[in-house]
Amino acid sequence: MKESQQMLESMETYPDSHQAAKFRQLVIQGQKRHVNKSLAKLAELMGTHVEVRSSGNYVFDERGQKYLACGGYGVFTIGHCHPTVIEAVKAQLERHPLSTRALLNAELASAAETLASVTPKGLDYVYFGNSGAEATEAGLKLARLSGKRKLVAMQGGFHGKTLGALSVTSRAAYRLPFQPLLPEVEFIPFADPKALENVLSHHGDECCVILEPVQAEGGVIVPYEGYLRDVERLCRQYGAFLILDEIQTGLARLGTWWGADREEVVPDVLLVGKALSGGVIPVSAAVASAQAYERLNQDPLLHTSTFAGSPLATVAARAAINVIKNENIVPKAKELGEKLVVEVQKIVGEICPHLVREVRGIGLLIGIEFEADYLAGDFMFELMHRNVLVSYSLNAHRVVRLTPPATLSESDIDWLLSAISDSAIALSKRNSSLNIANS
Repeated sequence: MKESQQMLESMETYPDSHQAAKFRQLVIQGQKRHVNKSLAKLAELMGTHVEVRSSGNYVFDERGQKYLACGGYGVFTIGHCHPTVIEAVKAQLERHPLSTRALLNAELASAAETLASVTPKGLDYVYFGNSGAEATEAGLKLARLSGKRKLVAMQGGFHGKTLGALSVTSRAAYRLPFQPLLPEVEFIPFADPKALENVLSHHGDECCVILEPVQAEGGVIVPYEGYLRDVERLCRQYGAFLILDEIQTGLARLGTWWGADREEVVPDVLLVGKALSGGVIPVSAAVASAQAYERLNQDPLLHTSTFAGSPLATVAARAAINVIKNENIVPKAKELGEKLVVEVQKIVGEICPHLVREVRGIGLLIGIEFEADYLAGDFMFELMHRNVLVSYSLNAHRVVRLTPPATLSESDIDWLLSAISDSAIALSKRNSSLNIANS
């Protein structure tokens, strides 16, 4: 037992295959006993290995095998363990990792100023949290403090799984076990301004509208150009409160700082997360206008959290934002994304057009929509066997998402495209006679 615990705590790489297998089995057993039985069994069945180290664009498992990290749900836009962020966090860890909250927090003030400097003009107040769902909760509470009781969310939208965030997340499978959720929530079709106006024309000044610029978990659903401007116009016309969830789309993921920037939209609250710390420390934020933040300015105790805005997290956020600025991550994401979408479209169009409905995306948020859920799962499995990590979509299981770092080298791009090509060939061979009706 002591030896087993030492192995688990060491998180080492084991060149010896027997030791590596033993370590992996210990991790699976530990997760079965204390974390989640179903997930552990699935990992065991799929032959999933243990990630023990990461650097740049790569993750390494217990055997020392290197994976190209093109998943992570949008967290790793600047890669893993960026030295600028790591150095900032190390220095803060040694100096003062958590605040007492009795004295002033300089790191919090500095990070808030840095974040506000890159958000759309007029969003000046920052509430830091620890997760995307926490940012959503903060945004919803700001809407409530502004007198908005009715929530208008989008079909296919995803905003988190805490109770408030879940209330505006559309997938029934996640919502039903936790009913009753927040009252007065109405889901309308995404990218349908007529549906939005129909609601707002009856309840406008009571409404808070929440949406993503591109639905990520919804399967990389890209609205028509001008949709966000239409949403902003309707919200202003009818007095509605607008929350733009950029937790996954923000911070260069779409090839702009924010999805809002693509149409020069300024919401009442902008939600930020995922890549905010450069993939090093959990941190999120709700960035609000002075008007939306007014009640919290009057009574700051209305919404607080012990660990929100910790020195460690805010130093990481400030460092990550500076990396995005100084290393031209925004234009890199735009250029790389445009290239990858075209190349992936070409590959699947030539190899397995009968299995894929569409390849779509903006910047480095790219979706491959298959004809069936199981095809997407098989494709991910094939990619994993070629040491490429990608993500599925929580609200659209037939869509495989590519969210690579903007720091991919030419050899990394070749690796990714070769793996996609080989995986598509394997999938096509297994499903050569498949004839799925487009439904």
